[in-house]
Amino acid sequence: MSGQSSSTALVVAVVGPTATGKSDLGIELALALGGEVVNTDAMQLYRGMDVGTAKVPVAERRGVPHHLLDVLDPLEDATVADYQDWGRAALADLVTRGRVPVAVGGSGLYVRALLDHLDFPGTDPALRAALEARADAEGPRALHGELAARDPVAAERIGPHNARRIVRALEVIALTGRPYSSALPEHVYEVPAIQIGLDCDRAVLDERVAGRVARMWAGGLVDEVDRLLAAGGLGRTAARAVGYAQVLALRAGRLSERQAYDETVVATRRLARRQMGWFGRDPRVHWLDAQDPDLVAHARDLVERARAGALADPGSAPTSRRLGT
Repeated sequence: MSGQSSSTALVVAVVGPTATGKSDLGIELALALGGEVVNTDAMQLYRGMDVGTAKVPVAERRGVPHHLLDVLDPLEDATVADYQDWGRAALADLVTRGRVPVAVGGSGLYVRALLDHLDFPGTDPALRAALEARADAEGPRALHGELAARDPVAAERIGPHNARRIVRALEVIALTGRPYSSALPEHVYEVPAIQIGLDCDRAVLDERVAGRVARMWAGGLVDEVDRLLAAGGLGRTAARAVGYAQVLALRAGRLSERQAYDETVVATRRLARRQMGWFGRDPRVHWLDAQDPDLVAHARDLVERARAGALADPGSAPTSRRLGT
């Protein structure tokens, strides 16, 4: 894949925090470029998790094929290694058919797995189960403090609320004897790509997040979780998804509906800031204002300049163009 150099082999990745309009831009670019969308949102892999993940309904995809949606049962645990295999296969298929891959989503590690060289240290189910039990009993902050002592670089990159990644980092450290941060890839593409980041003023983003949660509730998120519970429930990964975790707490009697709603807003804003931190550290991302009335035209211009080799050196991409920083 990395040996491909034709314009059709260039992956157009739309990245950035939640609620900035990545899905809409991805569809517009796919229509304009003769492309198809490849999902890079970890939770949109799950069947039946539609409302809470803001999955674009089929009727609103404007005929653009979407790949790597609805490929897992909610009881299954997704792994980045599995995603890399599926994602690379999807890219190869699109290139073979002369279609432009448009990768869309805000799961930073999945984007890196799709585009960069990323190896995956092994796993130890017993060790991971013990760490997960500690995270449940002690809270993720306690494990984050342990990670900070053992690998400050990884701790800085992983927020104190991201229990899943904290557990994985501690597992890798225990298994390899090396810092987890040493396993993270360099900012060098293995797959030819351009990353277009969507950002907006923090106050505007907070308003967008609040609007999204309101639409999720009005669109039947609570009913969706009830259906998933009736169909067998959610696995450890799916149950931690923002919105789903709060509704599960509501159904377990730990939160009122108002509390579940308010905590979903807070958790979604926290997620957006984590995503901004992740993508903001990647100097290859070219940032655009999500509110730009000419957003699609400017995004297409970036793609054409990338195809022509006319963009700046990836290492000097203008992260200062981010808004609200």
